Parts: sequence; C-alpha cells; structure tokens
Amino acid sequence: MKNEAIEQLKEALSFSPDNIPLRLHLADLMEKGLMLDDAASEYQEVLTRNYGNEKARKGLANIYYKQKKYSAAIMVFEALMADKMLAGLEFIPFVKCLIKEESYREATDIYQKVLSQIPNFKDEEIDSVLRIGNAMGKKDRNVFNDNDEFDDEEDDDEFGETFNFIMEKPNINFSDVGGMENIKKEISLKIIQPLLKPELYKAFGKKTGGGILLYGPPGCGKTYLAKATAGEIDAKFINLGLHDILDMWMGNSEKNLHEIFSQARQNAPCVLFIDEVDAMGASRNDMKNSSMRHVINQFLSEMDGVEYNNEGVLVLAATNAPWSVDSAFRRPGRFDRVIFVAPPDVEGRTEIIKTLLKNKPTDTIDFVAISKATEEYSGADLMAIVDIATEYKLEESLLKGEIANITTKDLLKAAKQHKNTTAEWFSTAKNYALYANETGLYNDILTYINKKK
Repeated sequence: MKNEAIEQLKEALSFSPDNIPLRLHLADLMEKGLMLDDAASEYQEVLTRNYGNEKARKGLANIYYKQKKYSAAIMVFEALMADKMLAGLEFIPFVKCLIKEESYREATDIYQKVLSQIPNFKDEEIDSVLRIGNAMGKKDRNVFNDNDEFDDEEDDDEFGETFNFIMEKPNINFSDVGGMENIKKEISLKIIQPLLKPELYKAFGKKTGGGILLYGPPGCGKTYLAKATAGEIDAKFINLGLHDILDMWMGNSEKNLHEIFSQARQNAPCVLFIDEVDAMGASRNDMKNSSMRHVINQFLSEMDGVEYNNEGVLVLAATNAPWSVDSAFRRPGRFDRVIFVAPPDVEGRTEIIKTLLKNKPTDTIDFVAISKATEEYSGADLMAIVDIATEYKLEESLLKGEIANITTKDLLKAAKQHKNTTAEWFSTAKNYALYANETGLYNDILTYINKKK
C-alpha cells in the first residue's frame, strides 16, 4: 500500500526538483517507512544538488548502517567526524559499524568520546564487545582451564577488577594452511622447534619462547596462521585485540596485560596472539597520552621476562602497518623476527577456494581459471567471491524451486564484481619500501612487487 504523504511529496518534487528541504523531508519519511534504498537515493540526490549538505550526509550514513553496508557507512561517518559534524549519540552507529568491521581500536576511541560527553550512557551491544566499564568492580573474567571451568579463586587476587579473554585449544595445524610454506618454515625454526627439541637449542644457548611479528595486507590469514601454530604444537591459544587490554581506568590496562601474560605462563606451552599490535606499538615519542606509554612499557617488560620466566610462551603479533610499530618492539628477545605475509599464491588460492566450496553444491570447478582471475586477492577477498557466487545460486534456486550448482562461470563473474582489496595497501607499502627502508625491513615487499611485474 502506497504512503499518501510520500506520494504527495514526490509529486511536489516533480514541479520543484531543487527544493532541498522538501527532498530531505521525503528521504526522512522513506527512512522511517523502511524504504531504505529509496531514502538513500533521495539523500544522494540532495548531495548532488547541494554538495556537503549535513543532514543528507548523516541520513546517508545511517541508511548504510541499517542496510549493513558498514564499510560505506564508515567512510561517510569519518568524513562527518573530520568536519566536526558529529556529537553525542550521533557517534553510536559509527561505533557499531567499526565493531562490525572489527576495527576495535577506533571503536574504543570514539566510544570514549561519547562517554566523556554522556558519562552515564550505556549500550549493551557495544559494552559487551569493547569491555568498557568492566573495571568498575564487576567480576566478569572468562578465562577457561582444561575443564572449561571458571577460575573463581583469582577473582580476589591483588588485581581486584577483572576482564574478559578466552583461552582455547585449536584443532587446526599447518596442514590446514594453504601455501605459505616459507612462512611456516620460519615460524617452525624460530618458535616451534625450540619447544619440541629444547636440549638441542639449549646447547646453542637458545631458549624456548620468543616473538614473531607478522605483517602484510589485511585478510591474508595472519590470525589463522597464528592459531595453526598453536595447533602444530598442541598448545593453548589466546587471541587478543587492543580492546581486550585497554581499560578506561588509569592503571588497569597494565594489570590486564600482566594477567594475560601470567595466564600464558601458567598454561605453557601457549601461543599469545596480539592483533593490530601497531595500535599499541606506535612510536612512544609520538604519543601525547602518557597512560598509553605506560601500557607499552608494561608490554615490553612482560615480553622481556625479566621478573618472570617466559619459557614456552610464544608471542605472535600481526599488523597491517609495520611502519607504525615502535622500533623497541623489534629488539632481540622481543619481535626480533618480522615476516611478510603476502596474499596467497596460486596454490594457496586454489586450496582456499576448495575449502570454501566444501559441502556446497558445485559443478566441476576449473580452479586454475579461478586462481588466474584472482591474482593478489586476499583470503578474505576469496571468501567474498564465494559468498557472492553462492548468493547468485540461492536466488536461482529459489526461482527454479530446485538446487542450482555453483559453476566456474559464477565464480569468475563474482571475481569481476569484487575487486581485490590489497592494491591500496601495496600502494602505501611500496612508498615505505622505497623511501624508508634503511634497515632492509621491507625488502620482502619489494621482492614480491618485482615478481609481479
């Protein structure tokens, strides 16, 4: 049934197409009526006729959020924030978009702005992810032992306040990781073999434990590789983001870090994986926030193991921006091995696509053709391609009333629709590799780029 008010506004706009207030009112009514595509079109039309219109930009950002187009919404919200057009609760959908895209550091920073403006504000969805407020005497630790029971005794330890992180036992290993043979070999030599053959390494003065920094474009399997490393040695695995460590109360972030390392030591062998380490390891000289410098110093102290024994604690970290990581993180005994994780090669892409298509209805797939069409695609890009091809076939199956198999043609079509997301990263990385590579840290990037020419 047509909405009479909307139809009247449309008719009015046909006689006065440049009437911006009228068009904004129409878009607002469409949004309230859940006519999201139509509302987005009207907001875009306003911006075409009145570039930079604040209400249209905010409306479009919120429409994208409701449509679950989180990346597009983030771009609009970021522009609005840069123009200082957001305040108070207007940040909330922005924070939720960042959480959906797993950009926890930015989400935490922006959410803290909201809390500084509205101190008593609470949002269950956001709080459950970012752990904001857990330091206020709330007993909410979620660390599991082998029996998946809560360790209640430690709730009353010297740290008092608690937080969440999960320890797991991965059921994957290096055989589940497609390609990356050289990387797996480096990880094995650096942190796996010393653990499996400690006497041999001790004869050469080498301890078990240590750190590796993985860097490269987003979506190329750094987290999966870290989890497979734990599975390779039947070790516990702790996966941390900055949101697991940072606390809005002074001093609690350092306590969180100490508790995480303590749990890893008590459960050795244990792989401690830290994602987006650049968020914590940014140059201390550039930091205006003294509390963050304390967090970095605490982390480095824990890694050095001066007061505690780190035998059997393997620390892996990942970053998309190695140029932002403080050089202190790369000193011997810390992340002294830095490994470039490139987009999967032909064999790797084939293995990933095969895995993604497993248990899905398919015709005979020409994996060679798919691999050639997806040069420099990340694992996340390949997942997007399979998802798009699956949606094609779901729609076709609904129309036909029977299951339609995914074909090579569907996957190639999906690859044309979804372009690789690594190009922008390589554009930035190339500049660092060419002009800020005094130590040779980025030689692997140049080698990879030159091979593609």
